[in-house]
Amino acid sequence: MKKIISVIMAILMIATLSLSFTSCSNDKSDWEKVEENGKLVCGITIYAPMNYYDANGDLEADITGDLVGFDTELAKLVGEKLGVDVEFKVIEWGNKYIELNSGSIDCIWNGFTSNSKDDDGIERSEKVDFTYAYLDNAQCVVVKKSDLSKYTSSASLSGKKATAEAGSAGESYAKSVTSADKVSGVESQMNTFIQVKTGAVDFAVVDVLLAEEIVGKGTYSDLAIVSAIEIDKEVYSIGCRKDSDLDEKINEALVELLNEGKIEELAEKYDVHITSSLMEKKTAK
Repeated sequence: MKKIISVIMAILMIATLSLSFTSCSNDKSDWEKVEENGKLVCGITIYAPMNYYDANGDLEADITGDLVGFDTELAKLVGEKLGVDVEFKVIEWGNKYIELNSGSIDCIWNGFTSNSKDDDGIERSEKVDFTYAYLDNAQCVVVKKSDLSKYTSSASLSGKKATAEAGSAGESYAKSVTSADKVSGVESQMNTFIQVKTGAVDFAVVDVLLAEEIVGKGTYSDLAIVSAIEIDKEVYSIGCRKDSDLDEKINEALVELLNEGKIEELAEKYDVHITSSLMEKKTAK
């Protein structure tokens, strides 16, 4: 009997210790978990000039080669400041909140528009904690070059078939100018160009930074950006879980890199524009 009681007590003690360790682990902040793991896992999609593959080192997008881009290089620099490795995980943009809240990624770092609402009408800032805005962007409308004269305003998009990346600011805009049932959400922004080119849709709504890299060149030389339609300006930020302390750590690193001139060097390299609100935080002489 004493042996049985001893065995039961031992099992209970092990269970208690296990629960205790689990509780301690769950009590750790996001930054403490990143620090403990020694790596920062960033959720991304593939598109130039933010995160893309370059096989030749010529800053032209390929399907092979090394992962490069403004966000890629900036994330690595932030990782160096924080003393952790950076891992990039390609995700479906429409699942970004699921990936983040499940813990499979630590942050959403891929041209993530922070001054925007999702299709459900809820501000994105209510779903994640954003870092400082760091880049300017806008959505733009892409059509066949031969159809360009048909599109002179947002009103001219009414009733047309559209495409955009699922869960993106572009998808929200497309649904606001034409009926929602005429908007097809696709896995990545790159897929939208094929949709327009083949005539599956009349127009696509994508980030202007991407469109300027792709439209009117090579395979997509027959596409054009509708300059007559201007969409509200956007800013990019890094998204962390709600009530996280990781955004504060990233912010500290961003300011240090800004003061060292590193972010401006990257912006010049990839031809992007640092948002004024971040530039105002520059204190180095």
